[in-house]
Order: sequence, then structure tokens, then C-alpha cells
Amino acid sequence: MSFPKDTLAALDRANEVDIETRSPKGATHAVPIWVVVDGNDVFIRTYRGPTSRWYRELLAGPGALVVNRTRIPVRAVPATDSASVKRVSDGYRKKYRKGSSLDSMLVSAVLPTTLRLEPA
Repeated sequence: MSFPKDTLAALDRANEVDIETRSPKGATHAVPIWVVVDGNDVFIRTYRGPTSRWYRELLAGPGALVVNRTRIPVRAVPATDSASVKRVSDGYRKKYRKGSSLDSMLVSAVLPTTLRLEPA
């Protein structure tokens, strides 16, 4: 299942989106993140690695992206295969080439945190 074309376009245009997750105790958290769209696929990763709270919470249960005040329910699937990781790294380089934080999203330690998002 893929996201609607207008959702993909909005995510592709967005510089940042908010990721909403929920703790095991039910507290909601939201933080800004970068998102990459490649074809019909939506990807994210965390520069903080697997210790990132939103990363752990998103893997444990559904979450949501918020773009242009629209909430998009998502679930995450690890995308650690080399082809997906390369697609995402290339997408970050293209979309965020002027970003001062780009290098932190491309270090080998964070590549395994690459996630493909699906509609929830």
C-alpha cells in the first residue's frame, strides 16, 4: 500500500515534517525530522542512531507525520538493505545539499536506522 500522490508530493516539498510517536505509557511526542520521497516510497532516518526516542517509539507502534498541519498516520519498516540505504542517502544529498546537518545523516553508524514508512 502506498501513500496518495498528493501526500507524496507534499512530503517531497517539505523541508521538515514532524514525527509524532507515543511512549509505552501513552505520552505523545513530536519532533521535526527530514523526510525523503523516492518514487512511491517515503523514508526517514535518525542522526542520533537507535537510541533516539522517536525511532524506538515508532518501531514499537504506529506514529504519524505532520506536514502542512495535516496528520498522516504511518508505520515504520526497517529498510536496511543496501539498495534502500543508498536511495535514502542519495535523496538526502539531493534534497538537503545545503543543510549544515547533512553529514550527520550520512555517517555509517546511522545508516541502519533507515525506515520506510507505510500508511497506517
